[in-house]
Formats: sequence, C-alpha cells, structure tokens
Amino acid sequence: MSRGTAGANAEGIADERRQLMNVAYRLLGSVAESEDAVQEAYTRWYALPRGRRDEIASPGAWLTTVTGRICLDVLGSARARRERYVGAWLPDPLPDRAEWGPGPRAGLADPADQMVLDESVTMAFLVVLESMTPAERVAFVLHDVFRYPFAEIAAVLGRTPAACKQLAASARRRVRAARAPVSVGEAGRADAVRQVKEAWENKDIATLVDLLDPAAVMTSDGGGLVGAALRPIEGGTRIAQYMVAIAGKAPGLELLERSVNGAPGLVARRDGVVMTVASFDVSDGRVTRIWAVRNPEKLRSWARHDMS
Repeated sequence: MSRGTAGANAEGIADERRQLMNVAYRLLGSVAESEDAVQEAYTRWYALPRGRRDEIASPGAWLTTVTGRICLDVLGSARARRERYVGAWLPDPLPDRAEWGPGPRAGLADPADQMVLDESVTMAFLVVLESMTPAERVAFVLHDVFRYPFAEIAAVLGRTPAACKQLAASARRRVRAARAPVSVGEAGRADAVRQVKEAWENKDIATLVDLLDPAAVMTSDGGGLVGAALRPIEGGTRIAQYMVAIAGKAPGLELLERSVNGAPGLVARRDGVVMTVASFDVSDGRVTRIWAVRNPEKLRSWARHDMS
C-alpha cells in the first residue's frame, strides 16, 4: 500500500505504529483491542525470517494488510461477544491530550495519544460504523477514510477489487441514511453542550427539556460494571428527568467541558475520578443524541492525566 514506509529498518517500522493504531481504532472502536491488533501485526512481522522481511518492499503496506486482517477477525467475533455484553456497547471515548494538565502520569505513553481526532472518530460516526458488516466496515474505513485503493483493500478482505467497491458503496449508504442534517457549527455545538452542563448542574428539568430535541435518544454504556440504563432512553423529557435523577444521587459530581473524540462533550468527575464521559450530537441548536460511557475499562485513558 502506498502509505507504507519503504525499507525494513527498525525505525521505519516503529514509525508505522501511529498509522496502524488510527486504522485499528476506526475499525474496532476499542483502544485496547486496537493496541492488541497492532502488537499482533508487529509480532508476525518480527516472526518472519530476516530474508523474507528484506524482500518486502513496503513493510508499512504489509503491516497494514495484516492489521486489517486481524481487525476483520476481531470484528467477526465481536458480534457474539457484544450479544453477551450487559446493556448497550459504545466505542471507547477518546480524550484530547491538548486539554490535559501535567498529571502524575503525563509522561507515560498511552495508545490514545496516537489518535488523530477528526470527523471519522466522532461518536456519531463510530456508532454508524458499528451497524456495518465487518467486511463493509473494513472496505469503507480503508477506502473512504484512509484513501487506500480497492486493489489493495482486496488483499485485506480476500475479495476482488470490484467486490470491495460494492462493500464500500453499501457502507456509504448506511452512513448517508444515519446522518441527519446538521445546521450548527462547532461554536454552536459547544454552546449547546455548555447550556446542557449548566442546566444539569442546576437540576433544571425545564431548561434541559428545551435544550433536548423531543425525539432525542440517550444511550449509556456501563458494561455491567457500574450503574447505567440498560436500554436507550427516548424522548427529551424522559432524558431530562433521568439526568436530574442521576445528579440527585451523586452529590459532589463535577461536570467539565472537554473534547470527546474531537467534539465538544462533558466529563463527570467525582472525588477526582472520571465517572462518565458524554458525547453529544446537535442539530438545529438542540441535542439529538447523547452517548454516555461509564464502563471504567473504557475510561482508562481519561484517568492518566489531571484535567483540572
């Protein structure tokens, strides 16, 4: 693949890790699973005889192909695992390291540090990717997000370039069908999230109802490890009542405005511990979707730095 690094020197191979992590996260939605997939690809690379490695003109292309195949296998088994998952499954939320203070672990490397935060990692986009078949997701992400040609994607999926093109087209239709028109810019989105934060802090149900679309949906992911609504909560009024009820049961809860997957979001912290990371979708100035990740296993990257 054209994005690979020519030559088989160790430094060049190491430089591929960031690109591979970005590909794997968009394919899997899990930082830990992405790290495992990339590590497995490197393990397979170094298991090759030295002569075989020297014959590979583009190690980066080889690593991307192998990482893609590993992710395809993981996606195939993920459906069964997520059927056993307690409650709704949401992708891991990503922090923006530019907002972190010099916390006690700030010097430690974290896989999330390698992520490029753009439109392709917003929670809304990742949730749509979850609706795709594994093959659709791989074809779409590699082609539409990372601009790999179908001839090279065919090597990952073990299908013809024409078949890969059809898979990407099918995935594209899913994206178009899921996306509602958004008539608010970044500043408007941040303003809407800020108003939700203030109304939530004040336990102001009426204001929250005004800020939420009547057909808004809130999805929580506790993974069975912490309390969370097992099914999506539908309707602005019901969501507002639920949010205020949560605030009433958690005295001392601190809400922080933070970037979540590259978009304005909220972090709920109690006694210095991150309890919830919430992403928002906003249309016409009102919140239409809230994704609240509470599973502590998915919040490890948020615990590595001080966010004061």
